[in-house]
Order: sequence, then C-alpha cells, then structure tokens
Amino acid sequence: MSSVAVNPSLGLRFAIRSAAPLHPCVLAEKRNLGGKDGPPHLVAVVPLHGAAAVPDALRLLQSQDGAAVRSSDGGAAGFVLLCPRLKQRWRFVVAQAGDLHAVLDLAKVADSLLFLLDPVEGWDSVGERCLSCLFAQGLPSFALAVPGGTDLPPKKRLDAKKKLAKAVEKRFPEAKLFPLNAEPESSLLLRHLAAQRQRRGAFRARRAHLLAYAAHFVPGHESPLLGTLKVSGFVRGQALSVNSLVHIVGHGDFQMSQVEAPPDPLSLNPRVVKGQKRSQDMDIQDDSLNGADEMEEDVKVLMKADASKQESLQSEVVPDPMEGEQTWPTDEELKEAEASLKANRKVVKVPKGTSKYQAAWIVDEEEDAEEDEEEEEDDDMDDMMEEAASQEEEGSEEEEELAEEECETMTVSECVRDEHYDEKMEEDEEQMLERYKQERMDEMFPDEVDTPRDVPARVRFQKYRGLKSFRTSPWDPKENLPRDYARIFQFQDFSRTRKHIFRQIEKEEAEGASVGWYVTLHVCNVPVSVMESFRDGRPLVLFTLLPHEQKMSVLNFLVRRHPSNNEPVKAKEELIFHCGFRRFRASPLFSQHTSADKHKLERFLRPDAALVVTVYAPITFPPASVLLFKQRSNGKLVNVATGSLLAVDPDRIVIKRLVLSGHPFKIFTKTAVVRYMFFNREDVMWFKPVELRTKWGRRGHIKEPLGTHGHMKCHFDGQLKSQDTVLKRVFPKWTYDPYVPEPVPWVRDETVPLAQDVELD
Repeated sequence: MSSVAVNPSLGLRFAIRSAAPLHPCVLAEKRNLGGKDGPPHLVAVVPLHGAAAVPDALRLLQSQDGAAVRSSDGGAAGFVLLCPRLKQRWRFVVAQAGDLHAVLDLAKVADSLLFLLDPVEGWDSVGERCLSCLFAQGLPSFALAVPGGTDLPPKKRLDAKKKLAKAVEKRFPEAKLFPLNAEPESSLLLRHLAAQRQRRGAFRARRAHLLAYAAHFVPGHESPLLGTLKVSGFVRGQALSVNSLVHIVGHGDFQMSQVEAPPDPLSLNPRVVKGQKRSQDMDIQDDSLNGADEMEEDVKVLMKADASKQESLQSEVVPDPMEGEQTWPTDEELKEAEASLKANRKVVKVPKGTSKYQAAWIVDEEEDAEEDEEEEEDDDMDDMMEEAASQEEEGSEEEEELAEEECETMTVSECVRDEHYDEKMEEDEEQMLERYKQERMDEMFPDEVDTPRDVPARVRFQKYRGLKSFRTSPWDPKENLPRDYARIFQFQDFSRTRKHIFRQIEKEEAEGASVGWYVTLHVCNVPVSVMESFRDGRPLVLFTLLPHEQKMSVLNFLVRRHPSNNEPVKAKEELIFHCGFRRFRASPLFSQHTSADKHKLERFLRPDAALVVTVYAPITFPPASVLLFKQRSNGKLVNVATGSLLAVDPDRIVIKRLVLSGHPFKIFTKTAVVRYMFFNREDVMWFKPVELRTKWGRRGHIKEPLGTHGHMKCHFDGQLKSQDTVLKRVFPKWTYDPYVPEPVPWVRDETVPLAQDVELD
C-alpha cells in the first residue's frame, strides 16, 4: 500500500489565497454597522414556537457587563442595548410569528433575524408558515437561539438536542444553534450577530430606508385627520434626499418638507452626544436658540424641499377624451397602404363563390405541415422555459411534508349545539365546493364553453376573433385598449431606463443625509391612521422611491403556487401582494409564461406550472420578490403563491381562448355534418371564415349551413371530431388599493385535514 505525504502549510496557504478580500466599501459598511459612525445593528426577534421563552431570552441579552438598556419610545416592542466595551449598539425589535405583516415588514429593513426555537419541538405550524414566507421574500442574515430546556432530565435533554439539530440541518443548512441559558452564551450570540456576514435584499440596497424610532403627529390646519408626521430614525441603505418621495409601508406615497438632525439618543458615550457630520455641499440652517447647554446639540435643519426639484405625487395620467380623434388618411398614406397590400398578395386556389375575406383563412397543405413543426418546437421551448422559470425554494421538501397542515380550526365548546357550527360554515363550504368543481372542469375540459341557446353566438362572442395560428397570427398590442390604459405610464424601453437609474445610483453621490445619521423626516399630508398604527405597536417602515416609482403601470409577476396551498385560486379574485417594499390589494389575471408575443389566459392558478400574474400597480424596478396572499372570511391570511417581478410591460398581450364544441352527426371520407355547435343558420354564416380543428389534429373549414337549426357541412383533411376556437384579448381590472387590512394572527394548529375530493356529476 502506497502512502502520500501531505504538506500542511501548503493547504494553509491555499486556503488563505482562496479567500478573496472584501471590497473596501463592503468592509467599511460592515465595520460601521452597530458602531459609533453607523446605524445601530437592527435585530428582529421572531419566536417560531408558542412555547419559546421570549422574556428569558430578552433578559439574558440585556444582562451584559457595562451595557446600558433603553426602552423604545413607541412602535414595535423591543429595547436598545448600548455596549461601550464591545463598541457596539443593538436595537432589538420583537415580532410575533403569527403577525405576518409585521414580520415581513421588519425583515425588509432588519440587519439580522434572531429566531427563538423551542428546545423540544423547534417550531410549530405558525413558525413554519412564517419561515416559508420569509424564505420567499428573501432571508437576511439570521441566527438560531434555543432558550430554556434546562428543566429537562439529562437524557431527554440530549435526545431533544439531537432531534432539534437534525431538523435544523434540513431547514437551515450550515446553521449553528446557540443555547441561550446563561450570560456567557448571550455574549457569544451577540458577538456572532456583530461578526456574521450581512445578506441584504437587492431592493433595499438601492433605496434609503429607516425603521421609526420615534414619531410625532402634528394635525393640519384644514383637517385634523391629515397632518405632518415627524418620523425619527437612522438612515440605512443609501443617502436620503428631501426632494425624493417616501413610501410608508402599508399606507402609501408621500412628500417630505424638510429633514432635521436632532441629537443622537443612542450614543455609545452618554456624556457626549454624537453630532452629525457637516456636508460640504449643503447649507445647514440653525433654527435653535442660542445659549444651549454644552451637553446638548441643537436641532439642525439639514435640508428643505425645493419645489423645482421635488418629485411629484402624480401617479396617473389625466386622459384627454379628444386625444383619440381619428382624421381622414392622406393620399400618401392611402398609396402606402395599397402598395403594402399588393406586396403581400399571393395566389391561392379556393372554391367558387369564396370571398376575399374567407380566402384569407384557407390554409395550404405545405403551410399546414410547416406550422405543425413550428408548434412542436414551440411546445418544447415552453417546457424548457417552465423548467427554467421554476424557482428554487429552500426547504421545499419540508414545505410539502407540512403542506397538509394548511387548515384552520374553530374551538367549539361542548355546550354549543352543532346547528350553530353549521350555520357559520354552510355558506363558505358551498362557495368552496363550487370553486373546486369549476377548477376540476377547467382542468378536464380547458377553455371549452357551451354555446348559449337564448343568445345568438354572433352576439355573445362578438368581442372574440378567430386566429389562424395562436403563435404566428398578428395582433396589434395598441388595438382596442380599455379606458384605464389612458391613465397609466409606459416606458419606451423599460430595461434601458432601469439600467440608467441603477448606474446613476452607483456612480453619483446623492445629496442628503448619509447612512448612519439620526434624522427626523417631516412627511406631509399623512393620515392620522399612520400614527395610530404606530401607537398600537406596529413597525413604521419608510422607503424612498426611485424616479418613476410612484407612477401607475401594468406589472407582470412570475409566480408559482405555494406547496402548502390546496384551495382553488380563481383569476380576478382579490389578493394581497407583498412586492418588494410595497403592500397592496389587487385582482390579477393569470396567463401562461411563454416566449411568444401572445399568452393564453388561465382561469385558475395552476399547481404544476409557473404563471404570469398581471395587475395595475405602481412601477417597481426589479429585482423584487413577490408574495401573494388570500384573506379568508375569518380574517386569516393564506399564502397562495410566491415569485418575483418579471417586467413592467403594458403591451403584454393576454388572450382569452374559448373552444366551441360540436358533435359529428354524419361522417364521410373527408366531410361531415356537425351539429350542436350552433343553433341557427346566421351563426353558422358568421363563423364560416374561422378555421376548424379537432382534438386529433385535423383541420378544416365550414362549407355551408344545412337547414335552420345550426347544422353545417364541414370539410376536413381526414376523419374527425370537430372543435372551433375563438379568442379575445383581456385586460386586468383597475382594483389597486394601497390599504391592506390587518389580518387575524395565526394560532397554533397541528391538525391534519382530510383529503379534499370533489365528486362531479
């Protein structure tokens, strides 16, 4: 047996060389975080189990040698920890796992997340739902702590520790568990939080943002319901300019009147108040009184809004009803149209008596074969795109195992009669059963509808058109647009505008309050409900907007149905969107994700494919994650889909496809008499130019109607079963609403629902 000598120093040198040095900007940002020149290290504490010892964990974090503890003035519950010995300062904010809005809002701005686990079970069903939403939105830096467990017997404690470590390894690969039962363990956890690598979402790295530390509302002169909100906090992300717009998460977009620089209340040295660095490019106005105490700094006005440079709050275009007036074409335009028609003409053999319009729908056999090959290639391309669009979700196997926990229970006492329970559930059960039936029918017979007998088909389907080929037939994206399209904004080249704005952020130094400064923002025309929400203990999160992000347009999201959701989600049903830093309600459209210029509408959110969701919403520049929630009648939120922002494109054509089915009454070699597709002679003549297709790939056309009851003679290229296809373009409804009601917090629910099968007659 041969042996190989290994030089340990060689391996050490290789490891040192392979570790790439940090960028100077990244290194400076990491050093400033939590220090005297940067914002406090913001840690969101999220208990993932109802039995997690949260008070004991917070008490241990506060018991540091020589550290000062200060309670927050308002907003989310928590405290501030100032540790001069470590030259660090932390702000801990506690969020309950059942309050999804608060958890997701804090995760948007937090530097680190501290998950508190139960020593025996780890996390419950509420914690699992919270984790799945956080993974879909984008998880920042995190740490896992296990408080408690000292009361267990030594043998059970060891077994519980092994079981918990195994569960954590599946859900959090390469994560370390920190016991939290003594002061040295809390010090070790704090050092880990301060030294770990920071992971931040891309949408917040390019925008200035802050979590409110204090807030004060000044009512306006015209109405006490509107006024100026003075929000104080530490600037994060980018420099903050007073002329940019600010978005208060869950409440809307607003303008700022001025930015002030009050004394830093969280200075590491309580005797010397930290001052703000004066910028050479701005004039700092001193509005405070002279003769102030040397131990205090006066409030300085850093910037006041400039009306000529300030961004406008206009989000919609005021349409001009006379803008669409048509004028008679000129002689030059008529000659160009005739020349283009002559160039596109071709000779085709048609039956006698066929009009020019009908002849345009007759397909040659050579074109037929070429189009079949192109459709096969297009199907392969669609499959490849669906595989490429599938999003990688961490821990998807565990989510599928726990998907059956997605249910709700009602606690009914023994003295309550079953009749009362049935009264509350009867209406919801009937609606849910009807949706299950509709989803199953749409899956079994996609796009098929019955021709109405009381209304002529030419009237019922007058907004539809027949397409020779769904993929290759032309469809002008500017044709027959709804009135709502006159209210939105559209980019000439969205990708180029996005790159230009991001390049400006990287190269140009923005004027304003620098990262780490403690500032007070004067936000104008804010409703008093924002202050009431802050007083109720909810986090107040602010983001500055990039240019054009206050304007309305058509947003397209690429999403995939969440594994834990088994309820049918119908198109145009109101959903709650968490898109980047925004939260709003809208009724979306679902369509297929393909590379073609036309995309087929889907009536339900498919569980086995990635779909595109289309809504009217304010412009947001990707990358940005998106979470779709459905609010049940009892107020609870259900995560129905996750994904990302695809593009801002009003020209994306979404086509609603309908299939009219007929029954072959008499079949000959290549002709057949078809009935039950139409019920009068006029409808047959109306749809005569539309090409017929069968489920087995046969193609044909209507030759002539027979009688007055809708029978028709059809000619095919083989023996058949016939269908007819008509299509129309659909648009989303203007249902955008920036106000999202607060949901009912989730409670622990460990019951397993029965399989839901629907019997169809």
